[in-house]
Amino acid sequence: PLIHPPAPLLSSDKTPPPPQVILVQVNPGESFTIRREDGQFQCIPGPAQVPMMSPNGSVPPIYVPPGYVSQIIEENGVRRVLVLPQQPEFHPGAPSPLHHAPPHAHLPAFIPHPAMMPPLRTCTRAWFTLSNPVSTESHTQHGRPFVHRDDRTSKTYERLQKKLKDRQGGGGGGPVKDSPPPSPQKSCASPSADVHNGLSGKAADTEQAQSSQAVAGVERQMGPELDEEAKALLALLSTISKPEVSDIQARAAVVSWSAPTKPEKENGSVEEEQQSVPEAFSYEVSISFSGKDGKYTSVYCGEELSAHLEDLRPATDYHVRVQAICNCLHGSLSEAASFTTLTCEPDAPNPPRKASGTKNTLVLQWKPPCDNGSKIQNYVLQWDEGKGTGTFEQCYYGPQKQYRVIKLSPASRYSFRLAAKNDMGASEFSEVVDLFTSCSVPQPPFPPELEKAGVTWLCVKWQRPQSSPKEDDIYYILEMEEEGSGYGFQPSYDGEELSCTVRNLHRSTKYKFRVAAYNSEGKSNPSPVLELITKPDSPGFPSRPSIRGRVLPNSFKMAWEPPKDNGGAEVTKYVVELSEGLSGVSWELVYSGPATEHVCEGLKPGCSYQSRVYCMSEGGQSPLSETLQVQTPAVPPGPCQPPRLVGKPKAREVQLRWGPPQVDGGSPVSCYSVEVSGPASEESREVYQGSELDCSVSGLLPGKTYSFRLKAANKAGFGPFSERCEITTGPGAPEQCKAPLTTCKSPSCVVVCWETPASNGAPVTEFRLEWGAAEGTMQLCYSGPALSHEMKGLLPATSYFCRVQAVNVAGVGPFSEAVLCQTPCSVPAAITNIYQQQQHPPFYSPSTCLGLSWDPPCHHGSPITSYLIDLGERQPVVIGPVSKHVIQNLQPDTSYRIRIQALNSLGAGPFSHMVKMKTKPLPPQPPRLECTAFSHQTLPSDSLQFHLQMGDRSGRFVSLYKGPCHTHKVQRLNESTSYTFRIQAFNEAGEGPFSTVYTFSTPRSPPAPVKAPKVERVDDSSCEVTWEALPPMKGDPIIYTLQCMMGNSDYKQAYKGPSTSFLVHNLQPSSDYRFRVCAIRQCQDAPELSGPYSPTVTLSSQRSDPAGGGTAAGSRAGSEASRSRRSLTDEQCAFLILMLFAIIAILIAFVIQYFVIK
Repeated sequence: PLIHPPAPLLSSDKTPPPPQVILVQVNPGESFTIRREDGQFQCIPGPAQVPMMSPNGSVPPIYVPPGYVSQIIEENGVRRVLVLPQQPEFHPGAPSPLHHAPPHAHLPAFIPHPAMMPPLRTCTRAWFTLSNPVSTESHTQHGRPFVHRDDRTSKTYERLQKKLKDRQGGGGGGPVKDSPPPSPQKSCASPSADVHNGLSGKAADTEQAQSSQAVAGVERQMGPELDEEAKALLALLSTISKPEVSDIQARAAVVSWSAPTKPEKENGSVEEEQQSVPEAFSYEVSISFSGKDGKYTSVYCGEELSAHLEDLRPATDYHVRVQAICNCLHGSLSEAASFTTLTCEPDAPNPPRKASGTKNTLVLQWKPPCDNGSKIQNYVLQWDEGKGTGTFEQCYYGPQKQYRVIKLSPASRYSFRLAAKNDMGASEFSEVVDLFTSCSVPQPPFPPELEKAGVTWLCVKWQRPQSSPKEDDIYYILEMEEEGSGYGFQPSYDGEELSCTVRNLHRSTKYKFRVAAYNSEGKSNPSPVLELITKPDSPGFPSRPSIRGRVLPNSFKMAWEPPKDNGGAEVTKYVVELSEGLSGVSWELVYSGPATEHVCEGLKPGCSYQSRVYCMSEGGQSPLSETLQVQTPAVPPGPCQPPRLVGKPKAREVQLRWGPPQVDGGSPVSCYSVEVSGPASEESREVYQGSELDCSVSGLLPGKTYSFRLKAANKAGFGPFSERCEITTGPGAPEQCKAPLTTCKSPSCVVVCWETPASNGAPVTEFRLEWGAAEGTMQLCYSGPALSHEMKGLLPATSYFCRVQAVNVAGVGPFSEAVLCQTPCSVPAAITNIYQQQQHPPFYSPSTCLGLSWDPPCHHGSPITSYLIDLGERQPVVIGPVSKHVIQNLQPDTSYRIRIQALNSLGAGPFSHMVKMKTKPLPPQPPRLECTAFSHQTLPSDSLQFHLQMGDRSGRFVSLYKGPCHTHKVQRLNESTSYTFRIQAFNEAGEGPFSTVYTFSTPRSPPAPVKAPKVERVDDSSCEVTWEALPPMKGDPIIYTLQCMMGNSDYKQAYKGPSTSFLVHNLQPSSDYRFRVCAIRQCQDAPELSGPYSPTVTLSSQRSDPAGGGTAAGSRAGSEASRSRRSLTDEQCAFLILMLFAIIAILIAFVIQYFVIK
């Protein structure tokens, strides 16, 4: 059942809530029985939804069969009462309850009014009632009635009646709210007269007065007992006897039956009527005319013990049976009673029809009606003799199904009716039918008339002859004769219409028409002749226009020929249309008259025109002729406006701009010519010729006035010049300086000199000198008005480049040519870095020798010839042009201050900085060797040690490990990378050779473990699983695999893909589910790598608590509890590992203290 709008389940307020509509959903194969206001029972079969009214605003109790529980769920403002099965329990010997499917959510949520429900006659069972709660164990299905009654059934029935009487008698005088609900038999079997929509007013008042605790308590106390009561009541309903049929007629019968009888006691006595039989039963009567096992139809449902059957078929076998109903329980069907209706007179036949007829006869036919069990022997045909007074006389009596009526008047109406007769009597007469006789030969009609004419067709109409009656069927023949054909009149139409369109005629041709009428009696004479002429057709198109003479820039003459086909009428005028351009969008009328030539004037030079011609006659307008295209010749363009200056004039260049001429001469301007004349000469020279609307004139002198003029040209030639435009140039930048002069004063100093260039109208205010070691990397080193500059701090024997430019108020002049300057050679530079040689093993004694090396300094243009090593107090040492030297004969364990000086052909360079070095002390004397312990197998000696090296990116080998161990773990390596290794063994005797180089590669690393996913229940059969995403690993994407396990089964894959959430469907509410997620790395050139699975999350089964969302909340709480337990377990593991390492460290320290130190 669906409840809308939402309302509380129990209400304790004194003010009654407003009435609400409750929708009771009836499933397929079941029914819902209600009692209407008129006292009649109505059975509504499923599938359907029954709207009920709740007067007190509370949810009425819904009957729940044994083995099921009710649960209220609120969805979108609509409360839904679901009947769900409980956990299966084993009850030996108990009948199985009927299965009830939960309501369907797709059915409508509200039916506005009970009147919308059609009255249904079929009654079956339904699990839902809107009266007080009734608990019953099961309902007996059709085909298995309780026929056998024993002593146990009788005793159960007695106990049931006694308990019902005790409960109805009182409850200790307590208040109304503490009283138990009334008996289910009394509330359901004897409803009061004020029942509305299946819920009585008394039941509603009682339900409003009850509290939720009272209702729940009574249901708990009476639940098992009501099951026994329902069994006894169902056994009583199944004792109904076979019905009896009386007063059988041809179309009606009376069926009666006896109420269910009570069981007998052991001593054979019968209980009192008011204790054994409920107050009222309802009965359902069903009938079948297709055999005892055929389809039955419900014809009655009520409390009476008899029913009147109507609308039966005569002489038909029927079977009737009865079923008792009480308190929404249906007893077994009674034995079927058979009867046959009586025969009777035939049904009224259909009216006779006219088979054929003339003006004096009519032939009538008819079909036999239903004989109703007795063969039809004769037919009675009556007519009114054509008088029209409504008085009928018999004209035929016999078994035939047709009759010919003769000696009738032409064009007259006659009325007929028919009846059938058998041994039981005569049937009713059929409906009266009016039939007409034919008329005499029609009179000649009037001549036809023209309704509408065309070129190849004529529409002709005519009138019906006045002397012919309307009832006579008259047909017409239209005849036509073409003038000059010689064939005479030929039929063109034959039918009953009063008009005809004759097609496929010739244009402008005369035709003659006449019409004749005929009927079944004969044909009339033709009408007078009508002469008609078809319309002329439109003429054909004229010939294509042609040019006469020469085409001028503003006019041309055209001519054309008349059309070859004038359409049957003379051409009255010609129309000439002209269109400018080749698009043909807009056409202008330029001539209309009878001539066949025309001069088109007022045209534009150099423009394309199109012309066409069509003619007109009485028949209409002809099609357009072919188009003539004409191009008028172009003329030179008109004068342009004087050119204008764009921006400020420069010293040697001006920018000019102009517009096109107002008159282009009929051809696009293709070229412009600009001429300039100097200030001291009247001669002009062309400085630009092109299609652009601007130009730049260069090669001018600064501060001078020039005159410019312009002319345009098209394909016809150049037009006139424009007026002159005078423009004065501005001052210019200085000219290019001459190459500067360089003079070397010393190896590190150069003097640069230059001259002043031409100023171009403005004095030079500044010179800029650029200096650099390369021609492309020179930088500004001087800016000022001087004509020389001294460059200091240069390197000896180095090439330098320099250039200079002048600047005035007009701008910056161009740079001069670059000049190369070479500084002279000098003494070497000072040595910057001095090192002490480190060699293993050294080829000299470190106690008396010092190995030196240094970086050679810059020689400054002259090669270094020697080095001078200064040792302080000792004599300096002079060596050749080398970069390393070993100083010998030194004192052991002594410090020396050393500096080095480079010499070349120009002299000695500066000393380097002071370096302090010290010799090593002398090695110790060898100790005394003794054998401390020996045996027959061993001598004390040191073990073999190993030296492990790994190659780096540059190819060098780096030491990783030295020691006696045979294994070593290399850490902090990169994934999917190859590394090279080599190993060497050594002892006191020396170092052995290195092994061959080995190459080992690290594999790809799998993804990190995913954190525990989160599970949230969406509804009863689905949940959503979400987890955190992992970043891509070196460009490889990450996907995820979600596995699900139901109960104790194996894990199954539920999802695989890149998403971080998945909606799991088709879950069973009573099962536990476990979920886990792992990440998968999709390598580009290798198979997928799966990471470890995440911790497992459990989704508990949904409990049947009253709140709809309890299960989802429980699942979330369970997942949170599992996560907290999981985090606590991780902390415990970490603590245990830490304690284990502490214990091992203590043990190792104890072992070292005891065995090594002591």
